[in-house]
Amino acid sequence: MVIAPGIAVTNDHNDNLVDPQAILGFGSASDLLFFRTARKSTPQTAMPVIGKSVTAFGQGADANLRVAQGVICDVVHVAGHADSPYFIFVGNAGPGFSGGPVLDADGRLIGITWAYVDDAKNRRLMFAYDMTGSG
Repeated sequence: MVIAPGIAVTNDHNDNLVDPQAILGFGSASDLLFFRTARKSTPQTAMPVIGKSVTAFGQGADANLRVAQGVICDVVHVAGHADSPYFIFVGNAGPGFSGGPVLDADGRLIGITWAYVDDAKNRRLMFAYDMTGSG
């Protein structure tokens, strides 16, 4: 996901998908990998808001685009980890969404997906880094 002209981000655990020569650095307390890209467009951003609808994008095993809908259920700011605030949304995403963008209902970037877990209520909880700097 392009986050600034010439700079993109994905999850560090996706490092096999990025040319090592393009890597700029890693999040100090997160699973983020920043790298150079030829793309120059910068997305509009917005803060994640509990109760709001989101759309996440991922990639399937056959490289097809996958789209998942969800609703934000929590925004988390971890003490001592100002560089890795995140939010949780209940959605139908899963494997293949790591490093993909999460957009609000107006199409603005609010996060980058990094993990998921199925909870005791049979809900899929998706975790995404807040890429807006609101943490």
